[in-house]
Amino acid sequence: MKVTEHLAQAANPLISVEIIPPKRGGNVNQIYTAIESILPHNPPFIDVTSHAAEVIWEEMPDGTFKKRVKRKSPGTFGLCAAIKYKYNIDPVPHILCAGFSKEETEDALIELNYLGVQNLLCIKGDNIYQRPQPEGKTVNTYALDLVKQVSHMNHGAYLDENLMDAFHTDFCIGVSCYPEKHFEAPSLKFDLQQLKNKVDAGAHYAVSQLFYDNQHYHHYVKLAREAGIQVPIIPGLKIFTAKKQLQSIPKVFFINLPDELVDRVLACKDDKEVKQVGIHWAVEQAIDLLEKGAPSLHFYVMQNTGPFLEMMDILKKKL
Repeated sequence: MKVTEHLAQAANPLISVEIIPPKRGGNVNQIYTAIESILPHNPPFIDVTSHAAEVIWEEMPDGTFKKRVKRKSPGTFGLCAAIKYKYNIDPVPHILCAGFSKEETEDALIELNYLGVQNLLCIKGDNIYQRPQPEGKTVNTYALDLVKQVSHMNHGAYLDENLMDAFHTDFCIGVSCYPEKHFEAPSLKFDLQQLKNKVDAGAHYAVSQLFYDNQHYHHYVKLAREAGIQVPIIPGLKIFTAKKQLQSIPKVFFINLPDELVDRVLACKDDKEVKQVGIHWAVEQAIDLLEKGAPSLHFYVMQNTGPFLEMMDILKKKL
């Protein structure tokens, strides 16, 4: 099913997750174990991150984030196939502008279509490391360009204009959005216009950057609706787990932390207490978001599902 179909047909609140494939040479069983741990909570779909060759932010055991530049991590498409056919859950692979030509993107989309994958999240990707543009090939500079390419394929238009009766793909296109605005955007109004442009180009839903103050999300959705953006806007959440994240999360994700959360974390004597603060903060966020009409919740768990599972045990008792 498409993400939009899951949202439209849901009788109860939907909670999805985002994971990251194993490192090059890593043991895939680790990520399978992570996926299997969340199966009792019936995630309707699972996002799978993708990285070009390669800048990634890797979450360390102490809760900080370390930037790594390395060769491309394989596995996104294979992991999507496993999620779909091993676990019967709809995967949502991330499709990037950065590091890929339009020709490579078209090939990737054809492969995903062959796999029966129906959903995509189209994002710009990290600009810090970019290879030179391949000679004779073109690139998608912005997520808007990527959305247009996928939408064109949905209408049977491929890069080779001479193709006749080309197969029409039927991808559900997701995009990212930023309740506190993208750090490169000059204003929130400008940033909202970029989301509207992506929706007008064919995007079917949006998933937000993480945030810890729900007022940012509620205000963003209000402004989006006033701007004529009617697609579902799914709030993205990440459970706070370590005191060092007071510095690392604002630095990596360009967001603000509410004073109350900062005060609660600073009052903790160790990260074990911090994790409990983060879990209960996420529960409070989740209940408020669902009560005020959020279409579903999306948690960035990566490969560490422990805090998410603890949070879900508490949340299910309160819903």
